[in-house]
Amino acid sequence: MLSRVFGFGRRPFSSLSEQEVLALAISSEEDDGRIYRAYADGLRDAYPNSAAVFDDMADEEDRHRGVLIDLHRKRFGERIPLIRREHVSGYYDRRPDWLMRPLGLETVRVQAERMEHSARLFYEEAAKRTQDAGTRKLLGDLAAAETGHESLARRLGGAHLPEAVRKQEQADERRKFILTYVQPGLAGLMDGSVSTLAPIFAAAFATGDTWQTFLVGLSASVGAGISMGFTEAAHDDGKLSGRGSPVTRGLSSGIMTAIGGLGHALPYLIPDFWTATTVAAAVVFIELWAIAFIQNRFMETPFLRAALQVVLGGALVFGAGVLIGNA
Repeated sequence: MLSRVFGFGRRPFSSLSEQEVLALAISSEEDDGRIYRAYADGLRDAYPNSAAVFDDMADEEDRHRGVLIDLHRKRFGERIPLIRREHVSGYYDRRPDWLMRPLGLETVRVQAERMEHSARLFYEEAAKRTQDAGTRKLLGDLAAAETGHESLARRLGGAHLPEAVRKQEQADERRKFILTYVQPGLAGLMDGSVSTLAPIFAAAFATGDTWQTFLVGLSASVGAGISMGFTEAAHDDGKLSGRGSPVTRGLSSGIMTAIGGLGHALPYLIPDFWTATTVAAAVVFIELWAIAFIQNRFMETPFLRAALQVVLGGALVFGAGVLIGNA
């Protein structure tokens, strides 16, 4: 484990022979082609045009690999040494697609640009290390191919992603993000912030004990988070509604519900009752305005309307808790 983390046992790039450099280039092109095809498969259902971009990128990597194999066969014979990027210290890494799930358009496009940039640097450095004119020319040509214009992703994107299609895919991705993360998270934050106001402040004014109030707030927040999370995950599997993974939505809703309640429960860890209550009331004020801002920013609810709904509703629940606590 330590050898993989710190690079112990890896060979420096400068120690590789020309044959090993070619073998490393071949394995790298093969890996990149497989990564691009995985990107294409992950995007195909939701973003077919972008998937076509990565299919073309994979085909180009296959062509690069083919010319490298032909060169190796000509210079060194049929046997290609087994050497991969993880065997070389300082060599650029690749993130497998399963570490980046769910695949987002910008995530994979940025990653593709980084892959192309690092591949260009590799070919430029490899070209400096060979004395064979034909090999140097090929490596230089591959470096130029990786450079392209600004990136291979942008170059191929022009063929498959006209501006109208790109804007539509970006709009679809934003909508999916809102439905999967923002909407359930916002519902959870509203429920956690507003529904726990009454029990927390009722307990505070009924007991005057900050520790007991904190325990009530903690139990209400955690319980509400679990309930909201399971409810969100169970009521819609996302297949027909397009709202994404039920597990992801459930976690978003449950975590934000718990955070909404804990925000004004945690101040009651302060021993002084009135100090804790003042801080808790200030936190409630911030929470309610944050909810109004999120509604306006992502749900396109007019800010004044969102503020009136959230702040008025929160104030009524807060007042109910204070009255019940003083009864």
